[in-house]
Amino acid sequence: MKYLVDCYSPCFYSCCWCWHISIALECCSIGTPDPVTGKRNYTYIHAVRELLGPKSELICGVLQYSILWGTMIGYTVTTAISIASVKRTTCFHDKGRNAKCGVSGNLYMLIYGAIEIFLSQCPSLEKVTILSVIASVTSFAYALIALCLTTAKLSSNHEFKGSLMVAMVGNTEATSERFWQAFQALGNIALAYTYCMLLLEIQDTLKSHPPENKVMKRASLYVVAGTALFYISLGCMGYAAFGNDVPGNVLSGFYEPFWLVDIANIAVIIHLIGAYQDTDYTLYLLENGLKISFLGACVSISAFIVKLVYAQPVYAINEKWVGSRWPTSPFNKIHTIRFPCSRKGSLHLTINRLFLRTIFVIFTTAVAMMFPFFNAILGLLGSISFWPLTVYFPISMYIVQAKIQRGSYRWFGLQALGFVCLIVTVVSGIGSVAGMVEFLKKARLFHIEI
Repeated sequence: MKYLVDCYSPCFYSCCWCWHISIALECCSIGTPDPVTGKRNYTYIHAVRELLGPKSELICGVLQYSILWGTMIGYTVTTAISIASVKRTTCFHDKGRNAKCGVSGNLYMLIYGAIEIFLSQCPSLEKVTILSVIASVTSFAYALIALCLTTAKLSSNHEFKGSLMVAMVGNTEATSERFWQAFQALGNIALAYTYCMLLLEIQDTLKSHPPENKVMKRASLYVVAGTALFYISLGCMGYAAFGNDVPGNVLSGFYEPFWLVDIANIAVIIHLIGAYQDTDYTLYLLENGLKISFLGACVSISAFIVKLVYAQPVYAINEKWVGSRWPTSPFNKIHTIRFPCSRKGSLHLTINRLFLRTIFVIFTTAVAMMFPFFNAILGLLGSISFWPLTVYFPISMYIVQAKIQRGSYRWFGLQALGFVCLIVTVVSGIGSVAGMVEFLKKARLFHIEI
């Protein structure tokens, strides 16, 4: 009898430990050559350029924007699944559990894409604080509802369906598929550790006394520990309640009480509509030079964990490149559209902005419709981003800044940490790609049935 150890909880806490170490190292990169008195590095990619050179900066930039775009694809798929889940849950409630309530997700992806095209033309979304508040509240709301539902289901089962040692059936296909799913889960776990890309921006908003790097280390430790405790509780409860049949989106495993499940799915939809476009309020604080305290750092990190920056940076880099390449082009001329019902209401846009953002959202939606594998996308994004952005670059910057000698005990310790995390990245990437291949064998392009 062969067994596969499902070590998701140890892996999650191991990732948290590695993450906290890499964050502590990255916090020291706020200044060059000294973290307190040296020249300030205001962004992650700026610190990479100053300490590791232009080649590393290019690699870092490509990875960052690729992850942002990939996450937008994942958001499109997830939103379509949540909208379809609302309709399906209501159908089961009205017609019974045996009714045929299959729902196609293509229409909902198109609706979501149309909404994002409209929002992409709205300027200064980062200054609308209420969007950040709504996105953060809805994120915790659906996670809390999912935790309550899984706890209630576990109580009604009167037994734990999951176990640390999962017996494998005899055929090779089922065994290999199980391994791929376990590896893919590592990528899903690793995806939770991506806020290091904005760590220096948050750190720059802190007061100078005490030193920002010390405050950020302490704030990161508290927030990472609290977030890990909350989400590992949700993961363990879901696995204990459903066992090996736990769905990738745990909310899709519940149908009653239908109104509560619908509220959770609607919260997911609201959260993702805002998070697709919105820029975190921390950036607005940064732009206005507002210095915040240790509590503010905790709030900023928490907000970033539940609502990352996606579409706006991608738009900005494209429009900046086009504007610098053809500065006198009529496509870059600002046009003002005034609203007839308001004296002050107006919309400023360029043909460049209107065209590029619309095409970009359409392309992103089309890719999401072609490859609608929710968990595999998340796993691949996590595997791509975890080692280079969360581990390799922070460790390399710290080695350069602290002038750690090659061959010393500290150097070997840091390299060992990086090697272990590299294995996680490779294994989770293989599992995610294998999951996509398995899905493509059974699915049709531009067809998502929920």
